[in-house]
Amino acid sequence: MRIFITGGAGYIGTSLIQHITKSYPNWKILTTDIKPLKGLDGISNLEFQILDISNRDEVIKIIQNWKPNSIVHLASILNPPPGMSEETQHKIDVEGTRNVLDGAVRANTEQIIITSSGAAYGYHKENRDWIEETDPIRGHSAFAYSRHKKEVEEILSEYRLQYPGLKQLILRPGTILGASVNNLITDMFRKPLVFGILGYKSPFVFIWDEDVIQIIIKGILEKKEGQFNLAGDGALTLKEISSMIGKPYVAIPAFILQSILFLLRIFRLTQYGPDQIDFLRYRPVLSNKQLKGGFGYTPKFTSKETFILYLKAKGVPYHEN
Repeated sequence: MRIFITGGAGYIGTSLIQHITKSYPNWKILTTDIKPLKGLDGISNLEFQILDISNRDEVIKIIQNWKPNSIVHLASILNPPPGMSEETQHKIDVEGTRNVLDGAVRANTEQIIITSSGAAYGYHKENRDWIEETDPIRGHSAFAYSRHKKEVEEILSEYRLQYPGLKQLILRPGTILGASVNNLITDMFRKPLVFGILGYKSPFVFIWDEDVIQIIIKGILEKKEGQFNLAGDGALTLKEISSMIGKPYVAIPAFILQSILFLLRIFRLTQYGPDQIDFLRYRPVLSNKQLKGGFGYTPKFTSKETFILYLKAKGVPYHEN
């Protein structure tokens, strides 16, 4: 088994590589990233190359030379570093995915696993209470990451028609938590107060990182294809989260929060604009029915259990609701 993994130096990439090299020593892995790997030295069945995923010729050449059975495409920009332009993000997220797909086609790769996101559905008033895989992929104009995931899904749809021999397994996770994960959402829970929007529950679905790894491995072993939401059972509202971590919950009327963000944006005191309150106002709450039924995997932990595991790992006291 020959596996090609993009974004191998990232959080999920590193965890996936560690799991494969321990559990499947006969698999050969080639992984790439724009930054060096850490903590993965001396592994005999692992090769690493520095690679900018937006470098089309290099991406296609590497994949053609490696001839992988499966590709796991994890490279993406979730939290852009300061100063990174949206054009650069688009080259990595969208054009980078197209480059990997073209490399897969030319190498006659059997399967590609793509990590999309629940953000691909977008943050919209019309979102159903529980979003399923058949619901439209709409992205959101105010969020580059959400827009890019929509574009990626459109490209994938085109390639399914043009290259039906390349199996696509598209994973749309909610918020991934783990013992050492840090992201924009976990930053929200470190603040002295938990802010919400008056009249909106803002539910979050969580999935534990080890569940994500097991889903990817199962996908490789069984050559799965299709689109699947990744989330534990149930959801937690911001008010429930604030109660669990013992911090005050402050619900602000939407128009006031929009006005505050408008002024802060004018004075360049925040990167967020008034439209971005939709991130909390219209959360896409992911149903995992297809994951459990069609894919055949039941997450080991519910959204609540996942959040508790995260708090325990961080040494944060919590209160059971």
